[in-house]
Amino acid sequence: MTHDEMSPAPHPSFDGFVQTIARLRAPDGCPWDREQTHLSIAPNMVEEAYEAVDAIEAGDVAHLREELGDVLLQVVLQSQIAADAGEFTIDDVCADINAKMVRRHPHVFGDTAAGSANEVITLWDKIKLSEKEGTASHDDGPQRLLDGVPTGLPALTQAQKISRKAAAAGFEWETVDDVWEKVAEETAELKEAYANAPKDDAGRILHDDAAAAAVELELGDVLFSIVNVARKMGLNSENALRATCHKFRERWAFLEDAAVQEGTTADALSLEEMEALWQRAKARL
Repeated sequence: MTHDEMSPAPHPSFDGFVQTIARLRAPDGCPWDREQTHLSIAPNMVEEAYEAVDAIEAGDVAHLREELGDVLLQVVLQSQIAADAGEFTIDDVCADINAKMVRRHPHVFGDTAAGSANEVITLWDKIKLSEKEGTASHDDGPQRLLDGVPTGLPALTQAQKISRKAAAAGFEWETVDDVWEKVAEETAELKEAYANAPKDDAGRILHDDAAAAAVELELGDVLFSIVNVARKMGLNSENALRATCHKFRERWAFLEDAAVQEGTTADALSLEEMEALWQRAKARL
């Protein structure tokens, strides 16, 4: 199949949607849409993205189609707000991202070789790093390597992005085993900090002591080192933990339903009874 045969068809529906949003923002359009600003609808972007991810993980294609429409709404509406303010247009957004995709895929649009997905990721990170080095300085100094990682990201996603950028700059372990050694080192430091922290009779750290903050930081170091193990293995730590949360939800639901079938509730079960039902859930789910 040739490139021309694989080329996408025109997108009149997209153009029609852009026109619809422009009409809603027109002087005689919708009062609510006209009132919106970049900031006022910013939370919607995050919410709709998470709902789209939920549909993907559920394998619900029909729902995914709807949720992707909601995500697109946020992109087009933000772009129309910008257009109304003379900042940029949806065409600028499309042109910029198209140029970025071409620039970051020299193995497709240029003469660079990349034979595997991992090689592509490495190439992508190096290109991003070179782009950052070539950008103009801010008023308060040059942009730093990690400035582009949003602090509002989920912590695991943020950690993976930070470690990827650092690795692209050469701050990287040679092998996965080297990272496991770091995990062991950080785990030992966590255990030591916990042993030295004041605790109640149940082993919970007393948070009115500075030692509690030290334990929390050491725990963060362990989690960050595990994220590096995932990255080095070519895995996504956020996806891995989401999958585990989903698995736990399913098994817990089985446990609760089984308890009801036995004429009781989960919180009325003994630990031994819970464990027995949990093992049944593990065998099925």
